[in-house]
Amino acid sequence: MPAPHTLDGWYVLHDFRAIRRQAWKNTDPHTAAAVLRDFSAFAQGEMEAQRQRLGSFGQFVVAGTKADLLFVYMRPTIGELNDVKARFEATRLADFTERAYSYVSVVELGGYLAKPGVDIEQDEALQLRLKPPVPEMRYVCFYPMNKRRTHPDNWYMLDEDERRKHLIAHGQIGRQFAGKVKQIISGSVGLDDWEWGVTLYADDPIHFKKLIYEMRFDESSARFAEFGPFYVGEQVDVEGLTKWMMTLHG
Repeated sequence: MPAPHTLDGWYVLHDFRAIRRQAWKNTDPHTAAAVLRDFSAFAQGEMEAQRQRLGSFGQFVVAGTKADLLFVYMRPTIGELNDVKARFEATRLADFTERAYSYVSVVELGGYLAKPGVDIEQDEALQLRLKPPVPEMRYVCFYPMNKRRTHPDNWYMLDEDERRKHLIAHGQIGRQFAGKVKQIISGSVGLDDWEWGVTLYADDPIHFKKLIYEMRFDESSARFAEFGPFYVGEQVDVEGLTKWMMTLHG
């Protein structure tokens, strides 16, 4: 079957970190405060880049034990993502963390959203979706996923009309949560181990459960979707992250 056209935007790095707790707790209070001031300068720079529409940035305290922190970066190129990663590694806070998980992808929209004769680069609505700021919502949920490729439920062997039918029904469920959940889909075929990364934002985390539960009963998910690990976290500003780190320090 012919591959459907996609619209691709900013590259995305989800960087999950675990705190080296013993090393952090053994640091004297003055040094700990200096480490956090240094990181605050880094985070403020990333937030300024988002304000200037040069990229996007979000920082989150992760629930559970898979990781402690999540940093989400978006940039126009892989090289710029590498530069951000290097700047983080140069912070003093990086010395007190270990990598727990990471995911590389690129913001993706369906090609059907491009109207004939319209310059995508001049379409403000499309550009905002292809180069989105991190939503100012309290909670995040991230998970990678694939479309199944095994007989008889091989998504990639369906004809275009059947795929469209499934996607329309799937989208109708999502629209029930409009205003409650913001979704950013990023494609990762050839970039990471799964085919898509899904990042959801909401002010009430119960909406993640309700939305994904509803979608599990949708035919396109029930027959064709394979899900990776789920990560949930709470978005924090510079002050919030500093407070959390100092609580952990004791």
